[in-house]
Amino acid sequence: MSQLAPGRNLVLVGLMGTGKSTVGRIVAQRLQRKFVDTDRLIESEQGKPVAQIFSEDGERAFRELEAEAVRRVSATRGQVISVGGGAVMDPANVRHLKATGDVMLLRTELEQLAQRVGGANLPKRPLLAGDDQDVRARLASLWDERRDAYMAAADTTVDTTARPIGDVVEEVMSWLAARPGALAPTELSEEKSREELA
Repeated sequence: MSQLAPGRNLVLVGLMGTGKSTVGRIVAQRLQRKFVDTDRLIESEQGKPVAQIFSEDGERAFRELEAEAVRRVSATRGQVISVGGGAVMDPANVRHLKATGDVMLLRTELEQLAQRVGGANLPKRPLLAGDDQDVRARLASLWDERRDAYMAAADTTVDTTARPIGDVVEEVMSWLAARPGALAPTELSEEKSREELA
């Protein structure tokens, strides 16, 4: 199967720590598709972490890089794409992503999200900079700020709170199999065969 099969892209959106990269990689592997994380793509091309881009160049510069990455990635179908948590705030990003893909919002309860992204992970999260004790409050603020954009962009929502990653992946795959055009015919037949053998 070609990694650039003609199925629509699966685009994963949501706050940091909801599992976009982990779920995305597993789903891509299962479908034998290319996995693209726009944050990692930007880091690779710029030669520095997102946190460093924020601190040295500012959020606006990062958002411009993000918009360009989204535009390029959206030009090809048959991928699994994870985008940064704030990408949906730019309507142009959403238009590009939805033109060739189906958007899935991953959600996690804030208490668990704070545990996932706090502590040693904080330096990698420029929008959460500050005291570790305030992580939940800052996540709540980000969710309030982005909720409407997430809901408007998403074709479906999957809750990842306290769930084994395998269960989340199965829910994602079931949704894709039921959505017209999401999977290429070869991908769809392979998923049906997998279900029959399960």
